[in-house]
Amino acid sequence: MINFKNVSKRFPDGHNVLDSIDLTIEAGEMVFITGHSGAGKSTLLRLIGAIERPTSGNISICGQNIAQLKPSALPLLRRKIGFIFQDHKLLFDRSAFDNVLLPLQISGFDHKLVAGRIRAALDKVGLLKKEKAFPITLSGGERQRLCIARAIVHRPTILIADEPTGNLDTAYAKDIMDMFNSFHQVGVTILIATHDASLLEKTKQRILQLNQGQLAA
Repeated sequence: MINFKNVSKRFPDGHNVLDSIDLTIEAGEMVFITGHSGAGKSTLLRLIGAIERPTSGNISICGQNIAQLKPSALPLLRRKIGFIFQDHKLLFDRSAFDNVLLPLQISGFDHKLVAGRIRAALDKVGLLKKEKAFPITLSGGERQRLCIARAIVHRPTILIADEPTGNLDTAYAKDIMDMFNSFHQVGVTILIATHDASLLEKTKQRILQLNQGQLAA
C-alpha cells in the first residue's frame, strides 16, 4: 500500500527533515507516528499525502511511484487519500455543508448530485444537524469532526491525521479516536501523527518513532 525506500526530504535552507527512511505500511493497517517536535512527523504525512515530493528516494502509494507521476495525475491519486490537517484549514466564510463539499467540487463533482454523500459524512461525525452552521460557531471538537467529514466524503482508502486530538479534552479525544477505529474496522488504512502519550499507551497498533528525521523504532 505505502512503501518508502531510502527517502529523504531536504528543506531549501539545507536542513534534512527526513533522512534515509525505509518504511512499509500494509493495506488496512492503523499506524501511529510519534517523535519530538521537529522530528519530521508532519513532513512524513505530507509525503504520503502527495502534498510534498521527496528530495531523494522512492515513494510508492497504492502501487504508484509518486516521483514518476505527472502533476495532472496527482488529483486522481489524492482521491484515495483523506487528510486531516493539524491547523484544520477550514473555510470560515462557508457553512459546514460547503466545507465538506469543497474536495468534491475540486474533483469535478456536481454539488447537486453529491448532497446525500455530504450529509452522510456529516451524519457519521455527528454534525448533520449543524450542516448550515459556520465553523466560527463550532467548538474545537466539532471543528475537528468537520475536518474528518471533509476528509472522508470522497471515501478514501487511506486516512491521514496530523495531531487529531491536539488541544481537545479527554472526552472529545476519545470520540475522535472511536471514529478512527470505526474506519479502521472497515478496512481503511489509517496513519496518525501524535505526541499524545495516553493514546500511545492504550493502542495495540504499530508505533513508528521518529528522531531527528530518522526512523528510530
